[in-house]
Amino acid sequence: MKAYLAGPDVFLTNARENAAAKTAICARYGILGQAPLSDAGTLANLPEAQAWRRIYLDNIEMMQACDIIIANLTPFRGASADSGTLVELGWFLGQGRPVFGYSNSAEYFDARSQAQLAAIADPIPGLAVEGFGLPDNLMISGAAEYGGGLALALPQDGKSRSFDALDIFEACVAAAAGALGGKS
Repeated sequence: MKAYLAGPDVFLTNARENAAAKTAICARYGILGQAPLSDAGTLANLPEAQAWRRIYLDNIEMMQACDIIIANLTPFRGASADSGTLVELGWFLGQGRPVFGYSNSAEYFDARSQAQLAAIADPIPGLAVEGFGLPDNLMISGAAEYGGGLALALPQDGKSRSFDALDIFEACVAAAAGALGGKS
């Protein structure tokens, strides 16, 4: 079982170490984790217009070779998950492949959205903020629940973790392995 390890973790200063830790966790549960890390040396020699296309095509190729996605849906640069990660999640959903996700944030989407609105003026005042007591937009929660059979993995103690904490990721991997009939 190959898992595409999606998320904005690729932007961390220690992205390679983080990916190695995640793939080691996956291996303990009988899953081969695949992190979409680009070769910075090769990309540095390409013009930007070619580099971003190479990253995109490489990621698509990696996704095609994977059976499932395990996505880091921790809020990134806003109240919601990373937009690139959401495209990848949707790709797997559209392919009918199982999707699993986690968030290191214990705060729900409506509270994060309200806090963002308090800090930054709403560009379209008067629009409703989605509630439902969900960890993110209902389409993200729905994709995980109906696409993989599990709700998003969240901190069960009500305490948010750092963006790169791995305990909630491991809980998600264990739950995915159990749902797919592997080690749990």
